[in-house]
Amino acid sequence: MTRITVILPTYNEVENLTQITTELWSLSFSDLNIVIVDDGSPDGTGELAEQISARNPGKMDVIHRQKKLGLGSAYIAGFKFAFQQNAEIIVQMDSDFSHSPSYLPGFLEHITRNELVIGSRYIEGGSLDDRWGMGRKLLSRFGNSYARAILKLPIHDCTGGFRVWRNDVLEKMPLEVIRSEGYVFQIEMVFVAHRLGFKIIESPIYFEDRRSGQSKMTLRIQLEAAFRVWQILYLHRGLEALI
Repeated sequence: MTRITVILPTYNEVENLTQITTELWSLSFSDLNIVIVDDGSPDGTGELAEQISARNPGKMDVIHRQKKLGLGSAYIAGFKFAFQQNAEIIVQMDSDFSHSPSYLPGFLEHITRNELVIGSRYIEGGSLDDRWGMGRKLLSRFGNSYARAILKLPIHDCTGGFRVWRNDVLEKMPLEVIRSEGYVFQIEMVFVAHRLGFKIIESPIYFEDRRSGQSKMTLRIQLEAAFRVWQILYLHRGLEALI
């Protein structure tokens, strides 16, 4: 029996939380635990998470943070909690249905032969929601191409946040030196994993626009990510593949 921990960082996701947890638990996994990392959502997401957890004892944990501290630190908090719970597989995904839980069984098959699986919008078979405007699509593609070129990554979807890690591999990541917040956190994590020599595979997904709530992506975040790519390259310049 494989123990799977799914980490869902949340900020104002009260409209999505009940449905996403229900769909995750409906998958054919006998031991799937959900960890909610809520950044003090003013819409009551944290309170709803506690109610769902109480109705499903032993299947969900909630980490409450007092304010919006960022995606990167939320995931790292979730990773460390999963380590303590002896998870074997750790899943990163959004709670807004941009990442469909239906892909997880396929990802779990891939992880038996790899160390990191990335749900990819930009390989054959992957796609973006038609509701995305052309400007948003071009900006996303440019951001990925830019990061790939600067960091010399063989990954097509560097910013994608739908990921499955083997726990024993994620524990080898130097999380204490990961500095990024926001969406550039995803770029930094895959760059470090690649430099350490981990076996990474991309699996195609359809990326649906969020069903409810507001997107947290802004032009400022994208521009910040472009600058941060150079900092990532410098910060981790000395990393070498693990033996």
